[in-house]
Amino acid sequence: MNVRVRKKLIQVARGRAYLMTLQNLIIEAELGLNLENANEKSQLSEVIDEISEEEHAAGRPLLSALVQVKGTRNQGDSFFRLCERLGYGDWRTLKKNREFLEAQREACRQFWQDSSNFTSYL
Repeated sequence: MNVRVRKKLIQVARGRAYLMTLQNLIIEAELGLNLENANEKSQLSEVIDEISEEEHAAGRPLLSALVQVKGTRNQGDSFFRLCERLGYGDWRTLKKNREFLEAQREACRQFWQDSSNFTSYL
């Protein structure tokens, strides 16, 4: 599942939409999960966090920045808590800082739209 989610988020970074909801991620990556099931939603969140932790460890931007909460243009608390674990600062402060989120998204877009990065790290 990690591979399919990562590839889908990279496609989002390279595409026109730039953001994806959890529900659309489930559909487009053909995961077969149900967000109304707490265990399945938690499983998906863990996969997204694992992917971003691996990307961060490799010096690449956080793909999870591209996953938004449905009906908003923001992230859920789990994204900001992940950022805190990775050393970006207090999650509550990060959540209030709109520029932080936009900078993470823009870094992701720029990195993955670079053809050499795409070819090397996909």
